[in-house]
Amino acid sequence: MKQHTRIETNPEIMFGKPVIRGTRVTVEQVLRELGDGLEAGELLENHPRLTLEDIRAAEQFAADYLAGDEVLVG
Repeated sequence: MKQHTRIETNPEIMFGKPVIRGTRVTVEQVLRELGDGLEAGELLENHPRLTLEDIRAAEQFAADYLAGDEVLVG
């Protein structure tokens, strides 16, 4: 079981989608922006509360989720 401390879910925030802790930025949004070709630096400019570690955490969370690993948030 993998622990993802930078990711949280809360039914009151973004319909319960996984978000970067303390923000309303979803893991999905981070991945889509990176997939659309944004560099990490551009993403950080667009979302000043994020850190490079947050971006990496979103990528790791998604990889674990897709691999079928049991994931814990928070």
